[in-house]
Amino acid sequence: MTASAVDHGAGTLPAVYRHSLLVRLTHWINVLCLTLLLMSGLQIFNAHSALYWGEASDFAKPILAITARDKDGSHFGATEVLGHTFDTTGVLGLSGPPDNRQERAFPAWITLPGYQDLATGRRWHFFFAWMLVINGIVYLTSGFLRGHFWRDLLPSRKQFRHIGRSIVEHLRLRFPRGEEAKHYNVLQKLSYLIVVFVVLPLLIIAGLTMSPGIDAAFPWLTGVFGGRQSARTVHFLAAFTLVAFVAVHVLMVLISGLWNNMRSMITGYYTIKPAGDTHGG
Repeated sequence: MTASAVDHGAGTLPAVYRHSLLVRLTHWINVLCLTLLLMSGLQIFNAHSALYWGEASDFAKPILAITARDKDGSHFGATEVLGHTFDTTGVLGLSGPPDNRQERAFPAWITLPGYQDLATGRRWHFFFAWMLVINGIVYLTSGFLRGHFWRDLLPSRKQFRHIGRSIVEHLRLRFPRGEEAKHYNVLQKLSYLIVVFVVLPLLIIAGLTMSPGIDAAFPWLTGVFGGRQSARTVHFLAAFTLVAFVAVHVLMVLISGLWNNMRSMITGYYTIKPAGDTHGG
C-alpha cells in the first residue's frame, strides 16, 4: 500500500492506496453479477419453490417449501422449513397488498424478470453466472501473480492470537485506527478467504451440476453432492450464505464510515484516522 493524504474538512488525514484499479473493477462487476444472479435465481426458484435432498424430489418431505395454502377457509402464504410451517403472507408464498395478492414464493419486486417467466430468468442467470466466473478468474489470477492473497488476506499468527479481542471490538462497533487500520483485521481476512475459496466455488460447482450439458460431460458431479436435488439445495444455501455475508459487509461499511469506504472502492484511497481519534466517518 502506498501512502498519501486526503482532505478531510479541517485538514488532511494520512491515506493509503488500499485497492488497485483491477480490484475495484472486479468488485463492482461482482456487485452487478451477484445482484442480477440473485434476482434471476429467485425467478428460477419460483418455478418450483421447494428444496429436497437426494436424487429425486420428495414432495411429502421437502427441506424447504414456499407456497400458498388454504386452511379453515382462508388463503395464506406458507413457508415450511424441515416440517415446521410459518405464515409468511404478504412476503413469501402470497405477496403483495391485501387487495392484490400474488401466489409466488418470492415477490415480483425481487425477481428478474418481475413477471413469472422461467426461460427468461434462466437466460439472465446463465449469462451473469459466466460473467461472474470470468471476473473471478481474472481476480484470482491477478491476486496470485501480485501476491495479494498471502500479503493482504492471509492472517498472521499474531492476528490469530488476538481473534477473540477482534470479535469483541466488532460487537462493540469499535474499528481499527492508526497503524492497525492500514491492514485488514483477522475477521475480514477470514471472511473474505472463506467467501472466495469456499462459498463461491461451492455455489458455482453446485450450479454447474444442475446443467444438463455439464452433467453429460461430468456425470460424477451429481454423485459428489448426493444427487441433483441435493446440488440444488446446496446451491440455494450457498447463495443465501453469500447474501448474509453481503448484508453484514454493507452494514459494516455503513457504520465504520460510508464515505471513506466508498471512496476507497472508487478511487483506491482509504484515509487513516489517528489512533486517539474517536469521531466517526
